Amino acid sequence: MIGQRNLWVLCLGVALSGASYTMVIPFLPLYLFELGVSQSEVTVWSGLIFSSTFLVAAVLAPYWGRQADRLGKKKMLMRAGFCLAVVYFLGSLARNPYELLGMRILQGVANGFVPASFAIVSSSVPENKMGSSLGFMQTGLLTGGILGPLLGGVLSHVYGMRQSFVIAAFIIFLATVAILVLVKEPVNTAPAKAGSIREDLKAAWANRKLVKLLSLLLLVQMTAMVLQPLITLYITELQGNLQGAELTSGFILGLAGIAGAVAAPIWGRIGQRLGFATTLIIGLGGAGVINSLQFAVTNIIQFSIIQFAFGLFIAGVLPAINAMVVANTNLDFRGRAFGLTTTATMLGAMFGPIFGGVISSLAGIKAVFVLTGLLLLGAALVVWHSVKAGKAAACLESGEV
Repeated sequence: MIGQRNLWVLCLGVALSGASYTMVIPFLPLYLFELGVSQSEVTVWSGLIFSSTFLVAAVLAPYWGRQADRLGKKKMLMRAGFCLAVVYFLGSLARNPYELLGMRILQGVANGFVPASFAIVSSSVPENKMGSSLGFMQTGLLTGGILGPLLGGVLSHVYGMRQSFVIAAFIIFLATVAILVLVKEPVNTAPAKAGSIREDLKAAWANRKLVKLLSLLLLVQMTAMVLQPLITLYITELQGNLQGAELTSGFILGLAGIAGAVAAPIWGRIGQRLGFATTLIIGLGGAGVINSLQFAVTNIIQFSIIQFAFGLFIAGVLPAINAMVVANTNLDFRGRAFGLTTTATMLGAMFGPIFGGVISSLAGIKAVFVLTGLLLLGAALVVWHSVKAGKAAACLESGEV
């Protein structure tokens, strides 16, 4: 009963967290104009302001993960939620780009709401419900990410960006209060051992399966984010003009998000039946093939269909990785494990747009699709080979031929 209540409340919490984030962050370049940044400087400032949060969050995530295991995951969730509410409100008070950059750095410091939520769910639900539960959480996060830009676009148009920050602060504040009142963290009978973050990293490095999963997560997040700075340019290229490119970009990215929100819980149930490694291979392989097909796209409709199909396959990857992280870590290391997944995710989000920008400048945008598709296919083959080698080793140990 407690596990089900935790799941529903935390799913709503991450949905509201995703909505509060995406209702303001995609519109920061427009906010920079309001703060007096010139057209010639807005690209540089946008890069700094976007990447600063990812970098700070990646560095601090292992520390917050350790604190979650030591002091309690719910306490760290409260810390992140209330701090984010304050940070968003500060964003509404920014008077120049330097203050907005400071707000984004503080946002990186406050990070930890989503990984703490996933860690509590992973400790609350039975093992046979892990895949579907994490898939359900992923759906909540994606749904919030879809609704956020729609709400943010309307609010910024009617009331201005400053009011959007205030409303985002209010949304994450309400989500945190709901979790404070309704979520009960399971008692951890094996509290985290004393030590340092360096020792935690050594322990994680010694867990080779965890290292492989973190590397895979970084790669997947990088390929998912690689299109962010390019999609408007690519759509302009496909339709032959700039008119409506921003609206079309939002619609197409929304299609991928909708596909992911629909598919994530289904993939979770499939993983529970067939094994998460199998789900991972299918998701990575399918996403790689679909992504490569974008090289042959000639119009917006084809691009939209392929993006939707990509969302369907890539949605199976993250729940599978999270479930495998849970399966390969002890309960007293769970908070730190999800802290490390946050580090991998943030680094992927930071490197993805950089990677896409460099490759597209050297070989064109279509080359980015082919290269990321090949990377995903390569990852699927590596996972398949690891599973095959593991089964062979198990047969040898048991004396089977």
